[in-house]
Amino acid sequence: MAKEFKITSLRLADLEKELNYLKTTREREVAAMIAEARSYGDLSENSEYDAAKNEQAKLYGRIAEIEDILSHAVIIEDENEANGRVGLGCTVVVEDENGKQAEYRITGSQEANPMEFKLSDDSPFGRAIVGKAAGETFTVNAPAGSFTMKVVSVSREG
Repeated sequence: MAKEFKITSLRLADLEKELNYLKTTREREVAAMIAEARSYGDLSENSEYDAAKNEQAKLYGRIAEIEDILSHAVIIEDENEANGRVGLGCTVVVEDENGKQAEYRITGSQEANPMEFKLSDDSPFGRAIVGKAAGETFTVNAPAGSFTMKVVSVSREG
């Protein structure tokens, strides 16, 4: 199966904007850092030069990462958007069996970050909640065990 990254059109625009910034403004800034560090002389013991080259490596690594994502991006225009159901790009408020509420954003796996409450649609939580509407309950079959939650609200970006 070919590699693909499911992303929203908003995420696509953000990545294209970041790539443009990195390839223009940031690349010039890093080139200036390298040129300045070279002017200090001996490159073998020049920590500024080493730092600038490391920054250049990080820059080119991020550019390659974004280009890879963009070349394998599948834009998701979720059919759930029109009917108020959970899909990629949605922000959901859920409630557990004890009445505790939490808010999550459903994303593609490439931008998922549980520390920022961004959960992949491919995660156990994502698979369980996608397609649900406000008021519906769902069961998450996670490695730590199963639990039931209720969708309180569904909203969409943009």
